[in-house]
Amino acid sequence: MSSQAVKITRLDASAEGFQEQLDRMLSWDGVSDASVVHTVTEVIENIRARGDDALIEYSNCFDRLSVDSMDQLTIGAERLQQALDSLPEDQRAALDIAAQRIRDYHQRQVQESWQYREADGTLLGQQVTPLDRVGVYVPGGKAAYPSSVLMNVIPAKVAGVAKIIMVVPTPDGEVNELVLAAACLAGIDTVFTVGGAQAIAALAYGTQTVPGVDKIVGPGNIYVATAKRMVFGQVGIDMIAGPSEILVVCDGQSNPDWIAMDLFSQAEHDEDAQSILVSTDELFLQRVQHSIEKLLPTMERADIIRTSLESRGILIKVTGREQALEVANRIAPEHLELSVEDPESWAKDVRHAGAIFMGRYTAEALGDYCAGPNHVLPTSSTARFSSPLGVYDFQKRSSLIMFSADGASEMGKVASVLARGEGLTAHARSAEYRILSDK
Repeated sequence: MSSQAVKITRLDASAEGFQEQLDRMLSWDGVSDASVVHTVTEVIENIRARGDDALIEYSNCFDRLSVDSMDQLTIGAERLQQALDSLPEDQRAALDIAAQRIRDYHQRQVQESWQYREADGTLLGQQVTPLDRVGVYVPGGKAAYPSSVLMNVIPAKVAGVAKIIMVVPTPDGEVNELVLAAACLAGIDTVFTVGGAQAIAALAYGTQTVPGVDKIVGPGNIYVATAKRMVFGQVGIDMIAGPSEILVVCDGQSNPDWIAMDLFSQAEHDEDAQSILVSTDELFLQRVQHSIEKLLPTMERADIIRTSLESRGILIKVTGREQALEVANRIAPEHLELSVEDPESWAKDVRHAGAIFMGRYTAEALGDYCAGPNHVLPTSSTARFSSPLGVYDFQKRSSLIMFSADGASEMGKVASVLARGEGLTAHARSAEYRILSDK
């Protein structure tokens, strides 16, 4: 492929109409269309009604398989161990290092139960317990991500989840050995080779073979995302993820080839991915544009990268640090790279980002695989109110309340007044029964 101009949107944060232009570029319609909703609704109802039989039929249809029992859609511990043992030495070492770093990081997130006693003997506190069962969805076929296995399974294991059910589709019977190896390394003992909305429905409601779970995590296509949205309430879910995105803030002193490749690292995911560069240096934006056009022909997924950059990529000129941070916080990106001097001081003023990568040497790609923090991050500006996947997503909290006789008597008086103010007499009298008579 010859070098060719890449038409990336250029914006000036100081120009009139900037916010409206930015909003248009950030807009992404993640809502499923009517046909997808109809299909997913039908799949869920069929799985609920017919269980394994429907799961087998959908697998044969959508993944082009020829199976007649769930045994053929189940991979056990021995086969997973074989995949791990058969890995090339460099892949095994890389998986081991990544898994250990992810485990070390997430062990620091574990929340402990706590309680305290008041002077009259009343006990208050919080009891933290893991979920019983979790389902992990992993994309299959050529779009297989062993890193997704580690990032979703290890935090659940650290949290103490007793049973983790992993599902991964195998279209045309194609099994990814690295995914199976990662499952073994992460502590999975059974994998069901099913995918799509039917796998989500099976995890949510259970079938004769697939156990129902309490929460479903993991990325997937629009049918998977729609199914997760539909079963929410029956089970918990991690999030409804949009396209991958990166925002790089650069002071103009970084190598433009590095920055171009960082933008490529998200653009190569798919045509809807979004890559944004913010800089105070107009000349640097031009140098990165040149690097993009120079390096793009060397990329295996050049067509996808080009489409992503031309449809959703943005180069933004800002006046200085304050405006750069204002733009970053407005976008609330999934991945934020601060390729600047003294990035730690910049990070203190970042209010909204899924993950913050600080310094010129910290490529976002390191976070995807082996830095340690989770790569399951809020997208589409949801970092304004959401956090990365973590151990806390697999733990739940129960309040502990135990009143002494004296405490129940004193607080009973308070509850009585408030309950009668709300017109809830039974509440009031329930509390009043515990009020000690004056001596």
